[in-house]
Formats: sequence, C-alpha cells, structure tokens
Amino acid sequence: MNKNREKFVELAEKRVQKTIKSMRLIGNLSNKTNYSYEDADLKKIFSTLRRELDFVKKKFDTSSSEEDKDFRL
Repeated sequence: MNKNREKFVELAEKRVQKTIKSMRLIGNLSNKTNYSYEDADLKKIFSTLRRELDFVKKKFDTSSSEEDKDFRL
C-alpha cells in the first residue's frame, strides 16, 4: 500500500471506531429509568445526526462539491 492509502486506512479505522463508541453512548440515553426525554428531543438528535452523515457522504462524492455550487461567474 502507498503512504496515502495507509494513512487513510489508519485514520478511518480510528475515527469510525470513535464514532461508533459515541453513538453507543447516545444510545445509552434511551434508558428511561435514568433519563427523561420527549419525542421532539429524539427527532432533533436523529435529524442532526442524519444531516451530518449526509454532509460527510457528500464530501466523498467527487462529482459534486459545495464549493462548485456556491461560486458562479
């Protein structure tokens, strides 16, 4: 593997594992014996997480970039 690929794999594995751990910690908040929440709270949490995931996915799409959409002559 070349250096760029090795660095990508190393960082991706660490960051994805860290994200999974954080998501599981969010899941722990579902325990109603320890926490109180409303449906609106859940909608806000999940819509924010979906929006951020969509944003990250879009960054990997080489055919479309945010910079291209914002600038016109």
